[in-house]
Amino acid sequence: MIQNILSIVISLGVLITFHEFGHYFIARRCGVKVLRFSVGFGKPIYRHVGKTGTEYTLAMIPLGGFVRMLDEREGNVPEGLRDQAFNNKTVWQRIAIVAAGPIANFILAAFIYAIVAMLGIQSVAPKIGSVEPNTPLAQTSVQAEDELISIAGEAVDSWEDVNLALVGLIGQTRTIIVRYQAEGLLSQQEEEVRLNHWLVGDEPNNLIRAFGIVPWQPKVLPVIDQVVENGAAYSAGFEAGDTIVEIGGDLISSWDQVVALVQASPNKELAVTVQREGRSKELLLLPKSTERNGAFVGYAGLAVVPPEWDESLIRERHYGIVDSVFYGVAQTSKMVSLTVSSVGKMLQGLISVDNLSGSITIAKVASASADSGLQSFLKFMAYLSVSLGVLNLLPIPMLDGGHLLFFGIEAIRRKPVSEKIQNVAYRVGASLLFSMMAIAIFNDIARL
Repeated sequence: MIQNILSIVISLGVLITFHEFGHYFIARRCGVKVLRFSVGFGKPIYRHVGKTGTEYTLAMIPLGGFVRMLDEREGNVPEGLRDQAFNNKTVWQRIAIVAAGPIANFILAAFIYAIVAMLGIQSVAPKIGSVEPNTPLAQTSVQAEDELISIAGEAVDSWEDVNLALVGLIGQTRTIIVRYQAEGLLSQQEEEVRLNHWLVGDEPNNLIRAFGIVPWQPKVLPVIDQVVENGAAYSAGFEAGDTIVEIGGDLISSWDQVVALVQASPNKELAVTVQREGRSKELLLLPKSTERNGAFVGYAGLAVVPPEWDESLIRERHYGIVDSVFYGVAQTSKMVSLTVSSVGKMLQGLISVDNLSGSITIAKVASASADSGLQSFLKFMAYLSVSLGVLNLLPIPMLDGGHLLFFGIEAIRRKPVSEKIQNVAYRVGASLLFSMMAIAIFNDIARL
């Protein structure tokens, strides 16, 4: 729980601060007086007044922030300060100030991706373990041991690339080309895959498997690495280094078999034969029962020796400073396009609203990415920064995009939208925004 909280506080704290700083920086450059720069909502836990009179505040709830500017629409402004009021600036200056927040998020994302590139990007080659039946890829001759090269024209060098390429195909009806390197052949092969409203209305928990791909993994041998103290296996006499050779009369050759048999036997005694220091030893295992996904499964309390990966499948790319910058910009552009496309598909009903996520899911993903290492956490922050920028550009009143919509209309008509229309639009926008938040929170709770 502590890691979840720290992960989301760090992630959102940095992203929100950078977003609000974008507004603040351009507002100051345009001569607007900033009254308050706040990170977070609620009761302030830190307050500082700068030389320009701006109050810098850190509040208790780190789920947002705001920059309050001098504005005649929000109260009386002294005659000597009227030229510093936001509402008295040109429409193009106001557009620049409002757009600066989301743009700052995109700049931050590009910067983070550039850091990831400089640190070195390590990935696993997209080698296929097997092809699932009754899936798009099952239409082809692609099989186990083949390695993917490109999907629908998108080059794929890792499973992350594969996932991103498949996200763009959700809801589509067309024929795509899958290029791959067949095992044992020198030349690359091509296959056509016909999509028909692929995954429309579904909640794709695993796009790679939904497309028909089971990623290749090294065989995990049934060699015990750790035994949980006071667990079922500990009580049965298992020791680190034991090799499981037989369970209930069934010969064992992989760890998957062990997991399947143990999970299928909650509170049922199993006769297990292990190889220990060159000798066979008979043990009686009584798996404990634990609930998982609404069903009771057996649990032994064993950890397996991690398998060794084929080094030829580990890809590592290093970038210089200039190349890292280009990579950061390109990756950010790709993620912006992908996010905008996904939002559009959701509005069209091609992607289910069940995919909307809120702060609980963000916290879980932030914690999981932090567990996976610095590179994963930085990539998560970059994607979250892109998402925050795109979300704020949606033309919904109350968001930056809503303000930009009104200012755009003002620039074309050469006069502002009436206060009455804006007030009605803000109420509608608030309803839409709170509805989206409610759906996201409901989805979070349902996933729990």
